[in-house]
Amino acid sequence: MEMTAVPTLAYDTAPPPDVPASGPTGAFWTRGLETLCAELECGLDGLGSVDAARRLERYGSNSDAGVRAGGALRAVLRRLLEPLALILLAAGLVSVATGEVVGGAIIVAILGLSVGLDTVQEGHATRAAEALRHAVALKAEVRRDGRFVTVPVEQVVPGDILRVRAGDIVPADALVIESVAFTAAEAALTGEPYPVEKRAGPVTSAEPAGASNTLFRGAVARTGEATALVVATGPATMFGAAASALAEAQAPSPFQRDLHAFGLVVARLTLGLVVAVLAVRVVLGRPVLDSLLFAVALAVGLTPELLPMVTTVTLSRGAMRMAARKVIVKRLAAIHDLGAMTVLCTDKTGTLTSAEIALARSLDPTGCEDARPANLAAVAADLGGDRSSLDAALSHANPDAGRDWELAGQRAFDYGRRTGSVLARGPEGTLLILKGAPEAVLALCTARRVGGRIEPMGPEGRDKALGQVRTFAEEGLRSIAVASCPWAGPPRMPGEADEADLDFEGFCAFEDPPKTTAASAIARLARAGVRLKILSGDDPVVVRRLAGLVGLRASTVLSGPEVAALGDAALAVRVRKVDAFGRLTPDQKARVVRALQARGAVVGFLGDGINDAPGLAQADVGLSVEGATGVAQAAADMILLASDLEVVADGVDEGRRTFANILKYVRMGASSNFGNMLSMAVASVALPFLPMLPTQILLNNLLYDLSEVGIPFDRVAPSATAQPQVWNMTAVLRFAGVMGPLSSLFDLLTFGALLLVFGASAEEFRTAWFLESMATQILVIFVIRTSGRSWQDHPSAALTGSSLVALAVALALPFSPAGAWFGFKAPSPSALLGIGLITVAYLAAVETVKSWVMRPRHQSPRRPRA
Repeated sequence: MEMTAVPTLAYDTAPPPDVPASGPTGAFWTRGLETLCAELECGLDGLGSVDAARRLERYGSNSDAGVRAGGALRAVLRRLLEPLALILLAAGLVSVATGEVVGGAIIVAILGLSVGLDTVQEGHATRAAEALRHAVALKAEVRRDGRFVTVPVEQVVPGDILRVRAGDIVPADALVIESVAFTAAEAALTGEPYPVEKRAGPVTSAEPAGASNTLFRGAVARTGEATALVVATGPATMFGAAASALAEAQAPSPFQRDLHAFGLVVARLTLGLVVAVLAVRVVLGRPVLDSLLFAVALAVGLTPELLPMVTTVTLSRGAMRMAARKVIVKRLAAIHDLGAMTVLCTDKTGTLTSAEIALARSLDPTGCEDARPANLAAVAADLGGDRSSLDAALSHANPDAGRDWELAGQRAFDYGRRTGSVLARGPEGTLLILKGAPEAVLALCTARRVGGRIEPMGPEGRDKALGQVRTFAEEGLRSIAVASCPWAGPPRMPGEADEADLDFEGFCAFEDPPKTTAASAIARLARAGVRLKILSGDDPVVVRRLAGLVGLRASTVLSGPEVAALGDAALAVRVRKVDAFGRLTPDQKARVVRALQARGAVVGFLGDGINDAPGLAQADVGLSVEGATGVAQAAADMILLASDLEVVADGVDEGRRTFANILKYVRMGASSNFGNMLSMAVASVALPFLPMLPTQILLNNLLYDLSEVGIPFDRVAPSATAQPQVWNMTAVLRFAGVMGPLSSLFDLLTFGALLLVFGASAEEFRTAWFLESMATQILVIFVIRTSGRSWQDHPSAALTGSSLVALAVALALPFSPAGAWFGFKAPSPSALLGIGLITVAYLAAVETVKSWVMRPRHQSPRRPRA
């Protein structure tokens, strides 16, 4: 099997061969403007129209590769070539060819319905990359022929000089030439919840999160204005890599792989048994046509033709139940995959946390809790803030702080000085309030307020205060400092000279807090056998603190550079013991998912940002949230209408419940149905007459199928949803290897009793065995539907009704006028009594041995995706 390739970002290696090289690759932000201009063969005065046209032809459009659509016909053919589909198709066509038109038509119709539903679901993937068009700017402002002009975003090329203003969406990856108070929101790209300041200057960090001199495509300009040199466009951008992940053909999901494997097992068993029976009967001189028709009927009997319908109906009902739990299912098979999940990887921002910055602490200069710094900062935010996330957090924590104050003057936040101030008139008179970066504010202070009094503050006091800042950082908190001084003279706009000799008031510390339900949901998932891992683009220190708050082991946090330094084999070993990862690039998130899959884990991924798309595409089941970016929702298999891990835990329960009901059908086929067909094959060789006519076999199969239509609606015991549920072919074969021969043993007892005790004719033999076969096949579902005692776990009304109605029809038909049409002849009362006793004994035997057969055994890790 070929592993799904998740594209590597342009920042790590060159683009793939089929993608045009779109500007310099690698961590270009570390190389400087002059070097990049030389590599791009451009200057800082912009491009000419002719040069831009040539570059557009060379580098290609600044857009993303479309999803490779194979068409509906190819999708249908791919599904029809699955082993189980081929068996069903062949059985249906042969049934029609041999005169069983109704039965054959039902088989083909069921197959068509299943294939049709799956094909419609696949339509989501072909439209996935189109969601990206709604997430990027439609126009961009670039300098062409000496002046700034507006061009379609697709026409931006490497070498362009780009201008971005507040509110714009960055159209390409670019290196900042100059900026004025410019910040950009990159949470969806890097996981950083705070707006990031961007300005020109050298950068040594090779990680995108540390590229303070670079604008990334898809980021949103929050404040100010910036001019930048376009370096990468289209698929070569960080955003483009996410789109490329969607354009790649996805590997089969665990459910699809396991269903394929089950189909191969059924195909081999059916082919082997049918060929053997046909060959032996021909060798023994039995009529060739009768032998062929019997072999065909035997194949139909062995074929689980209702499996596609049971699977589709069960999964569809699961999707409806999950919709009631605020989960939209885009891919039906993902319901099973969610139940099979053993590891859930999740982003931090917006999933474990609320993605809303909150005030965590307000401290005085000595480090003691004091509301005054936060109150003064909230006054400044209300009267003259820049509407940043920190100002919003201050105002939310102190909604009435500015009620008794009025603005008398303001100095806007200066990104060079990293401070901003307001002149406020209120209860304390006229007061200059300054807030900003702790290092910048402390440098302007000569005194500090302690317990209501002002005392001098020298270098030692500043060093102690900066130590508190470092403590905040170690705890994963962002901090600002607050200072003030009384204003003398008439109000006016404050200047730099006024921001001196200030009184240090204290600190405000901020956090992106975990959701209140996060810790309990993680504990619930752990009890269900699902291990959670945090894969974040944020600082490892912040990730460690969050992991501790939600109850995860956080002694080790693996960073992006550390992941990059590990080979695939080494990473596969490390990911088993590490639960938290920080400063990961999008492709590194996908690489961690692959490493987990290589160890046999079924991996889910919950994310909401552009940087999560490769991980979502690589995971066995991708989960996104309602407010996520378009690219994240496009890559996901399910969308949570409530961004809460409790919803994921509910979905896990539903996935396991759904699979448990599908497994009931498989067990039915692996027990009495397989046993009866095996008995029929043996009897056809040993007896001088056919043990059951071909039409009787098809009737048996049809009634048996009808009895199972209630399975999707059956109840599921809590024990069946306690741990991850996966297809275990060894367990299925073990079940068939015990229950099939057990059924055949009682069939042989029936044969012996009918021939040796009751002296039944051929017609009576076929009728009596038909009755015994129907009774054992239908009634056994009430025994094997649960691993516990059958009388302690009652079936649903739907399953009880469908089973008993089908059984009643089967038992009445031989004694009705229609019985003669199928070659039935009523057995003697004594024979009927004997059949009844054998049926009861069979069900008692199954009840006795099922606990041993269905007992969970050690299961080797799932085969890695290869």
